[in-house]
Amino acid sequence: MIDLYSWTTPNGRKVSIMLEELGVDYNVKKIDITNKDQFSESFLKLSPNNKIPAIVDYETGVSLMESCAILLYLAEKHKKFLPEGDERFRAIEWLFWQTSGLGPILGQVHHFTKYNKGISDYSEKRYHDEALRLYSVLDKRLEGRDYIAGENSGEYSIADIACWPWISRFEWHEVDLKSYSNVCSWYLRMVDRPAVQKGYMVPHYVNDIPVP
Repeated sequence: MIDLYSWTTPNGRKVSIMLEELGVDYNVKKIDITNKDQFSESFLKLSPNNKIPAIVDYETGVSLMESCAILLYLAEKHKKFLPEGDERFRAIEWLFWQTSGLGPILGQVHHFTKYNKGISDYSEKRYHDEALRLYSVLDKRLEGRDYIAGENSGEYSIADIACWPWISRFEWHEVDLKSYSNVCSWYLRMVDRPAVQKGYMVPHYVNDIPVP
């Protein structure tokens, strides 16, 4: 059994989608970041960086913070959604791309464009322009592929699971997803997966999955 400490954010949804894909039993522990639950003493013992998500795996005794570290751990443990051989590093490459680029930049778009619009025109433009560049990078990567990692049609992996929840906020980014045809097709392919649909609603329903 796994305890998942999470909230309705892209990083939280990465792990709930992964757990749904694996079909493992897990309990959801709500960490309401709007109520500053992430600063509680009990949660800080699991996640010293006071960020969700975190997990405790009672089968192995492992506790982890950081969404992509958790994805890697679960993929390794269950031997799923991480290709073998050379393609393993391709999946990890794009997982790190999400961690170092896509997530942080789109997070800044959320801050300046969604929540604080008009405070800084410079910041809005800077981060929106970089978001468009990253959408273009992903669009090029997905040309001729169903999924991000792997060659030819690609193989569904933790790279997709990490990136999709961030792209699911394309409306927040003021991005016309149909302008990135490869990303749009991939996005809708992901939406069709039952585990993605279920994982998106953890720890509770906020809205229907946006569809372009």
